Amino acid sequence: MITYSYPSEKKEECGIIAIISKKGEDVAPAVYRSLIALQHRGQDAAGMVVSDGKTLKPQKGIGLVSDIYTGGLHVNGHIGIGHTRYPTTGACNIEDVQPSIYENIAVTHNGHLANYDLVKKSLEQRGFRFTATVDSELIAFLLSEKIKQGPKEAVKNVMENLDGAYSDAAIMNGELYIFRDPFAIRPLCWGENEEYIAFASESVALDVNGIPYKGEVEPGEMIKVTKNGLQRESVLKKGTLHCMFEYVYFSRPDSIVNGKYVYEVRKNLGKVLAEEQPAKADIIVAVPDTSRTAAEEYSRTLNIPIEEALIKNRYVARTFIMPTQEKRVQAVRMKLNPVKGIVEGKRVVLVDDSIVRGTTLREIVTLVKNAGATEVHVRITSPPIVSPCFYGVDMPTYKELIASNKSIEEVRKFIGAESLGYLSVDGLKKAIGLPICSGCIDGGYPTEYAKKLAETKKGVPNGCG
Repeated sequence: MITYSYPSEKKEECGIIAIISKKGEDVAPAVYRSLIALQHRGQDAAGMVVSDGKTLKPQKGIGLVSDIYTGGLHVNGHIGIGHTRYPTTGACNIEDVQPSIYENIAVTHNGHLANYDLVKKSLEQRGFRFTATVDSELIAFLLSEKIKQGPKEAVKNVMENLDGAYSDAAIMNGELYIFRDPFAIRPLCWGENEEYIAFASESVALDVNGIPYKGEVEPGEMIKVTKNGLQRESVLKKGTLHCMFEYVYFSRPDSIVNGKYVYEVRKNLGKVLAEEQPAKADIIVAVPDTSRTAAEEYSRTLNIPIEEALIKNRYVARTFIMPTQEKRVQAVRMKLNPVKGIVEGKRVVLVDDSIVRGTTLREIVTLVKNAGATEVHVRITSPPIVSPCFYGVDMPTYKELIASNKSIEEVRKFIGAESLGYLSVDGLKKAIGLPICSGCIDGGYPTEYAKKLAETKKGVPNGCG
């Protein structure tokens, strides 16, 4: 059994893809290309399940997509679902690599279930035996309970029992079904061309196969997908509250998410941030990579030049946050290196997407100052993160969230900046222009069990959902 450990800062989100061939041809190569496009959402494991309408054929493994499928694709069929994984809890074991299969059902899932433990216990009491720790296995069990009554009843059973975020694709009895939680927290779009109908966490997974974006799966909606088109039904809609981190951090800037171009939203984030939190400085520097678009707009709005003064080592996939100060410094320096000739003698504004624990940003501020910057001002394109997330973003506990325990001035001192400015909650909503889930920034969780869970986690050292 292979296990991995994970860093203490926020982790990237999972990505899913589902494709059906309208001509009955093999979709495995298209699923593979989409998984490559979604690699940024999960770098620890990946997999696909392909079906010919009779048999579920899995091929999955631990590692990057390109490594897993080095030996080629060994499955084929006209329906396929896939997944890239970066777990929000636990270690990465092969049993946990999605899609999950139970009997004649395969499920691929993006999100997180706040009441996973409660539902798992109930299912175990009803005779189900868990072999993994992933939400998708639990969802497959719930689907199986009602599948004989029809797919809508099966999906309804999922929605009525689960509290959390889920954008899922399932192959049930040889047919493809798509469904999304009643608030549509995690993203799920769809597209179609002459060859395929496809669903994905981000539109870039459609683009890579030449599939035009058509729209979004609605909150609480179930879609049966056939080669002839979509059969759409509303099962349990409660509202619309999208995850703001998709725009601030997770998604690629060339994606469309919930009908919005991520690139345009990030420009808005930078513009509003400049209006709310201007700074007197000589240069603007983006902390690579997700804050670059916002930093460029911040620069344009304030008419301060932007420079690429932090160079990222493209061969370091993740920075592990080590337990000692010395090791943290080494980890950051492996990933980022300042251009001394650009920052030396300059007042610098560092634009970043968020502050979770603050340890990484503190080391970046130190790097820039050691390179000769006279002042370092930090501007953040999201509000302070004050609460854990129970919907698929691996935020630490209340105790580990720096903004949950320190004032803005105390955070400024901790990271060593001359000034610190966050985007306001109202500014964030204005920039995104859509209803957002605000649980991590103001404790406004949309689901009841998550609200109760948040209360129990306050002050608990290891209580992250």
